[in-house]
Amino acid sequence: MTGAPASAAGGSGATPATRGGKLGGAAVNQAGLWNIANILTMVRLLLVPGFVVLLLHDGGYDPVWRSFAWAAFAVAMITDVFDGHLARAYNLVTDFGKIADPIADKAIMGAALICLSSLGDLPWWITGVILFRELGITLMRFWVIRHSVIPASRGGKVKTLAQGIAVGMYVLALTGPLATMRFWVMMVAVVLTVVTGLDYVRQAVVLRRRGLAAERAAALEAVAAAADVRAPAGTRFATDDVGGTAGAAAESVVEPAAESVREPVGERVAGSRGAAEAER
Repeated sequence: MTGAPASAAGGSGATPATRGGKLGGAAVNQAGLWNIANILTMVRLLLVPGFVVLLLHDGGYDPVWRSFAWAAFAVAMITDVFDGHLARAYNLVTDFGKIADPIADKAIMGAALICLSSLGDLPWWITGVILFRELGITLMRFWVIRHSVIPASRGGKVKTLAQGIAVGMYVLALTGPLATMRFWVMMVAVVLTVVTGLDYVRQAVVLRRRGLAAERAAALEAVAAAADVRAPAGTRFATDDVGGTAGAAAESVVEPAAESVREPVGERVAGSRGAAEAER
């Protein structure tokens, strides 16, 4: 839902949109809290308690009320897609969005899973696996955020789609073949949840190692530069004539270290919500 990475890539303002934007730069792109992406996120947050009330109304087994609950769940999933698209398209970046968007994503899915398990419609182990994965990956993003952002994969997007379809089918009061089908759709979602979760763990470990290596290389370069600045000019010239300098020695250590951690520019993904949104 993941996350992602969007309207919360960072900062509290936004740059003006170019002329001819899809919804008009002046109408959509606003620097403050009240921009369209954040409003959709807040709508999604407000839908969570409403969804729970509708799903559990009259004991949770009334097909009509469960249809209303499904409609609220569907609206939440749709707004999840649109707020990320608008945020990326118009650079609507706010600190509120960074925090609220992943909370809204996890809240609607978590509420649906817990309610369905409490009603006996969905096994608790499925709810546990999905929630453990989602919360764990969110914490892992914060673990490596100082070094880089975990880029969302295509598998993560498919996982989110499979989860949404499966949970939506369980929210509806289905019977017969459709009730059997929803179980297998949920199994596909669970498998994707586990596989993509393990892949995110691998990416987090790699990114953290690269970040630590880059910090060490930068520290070595700083030490070498400081030593070169403090050395007397005559000493530098003399050692240059001989061909062996402290700076050269430091460079011979620093340059391979720095070279080993250099990455292609394309591997960097800017903004924490950008990664979260990409997963959707």
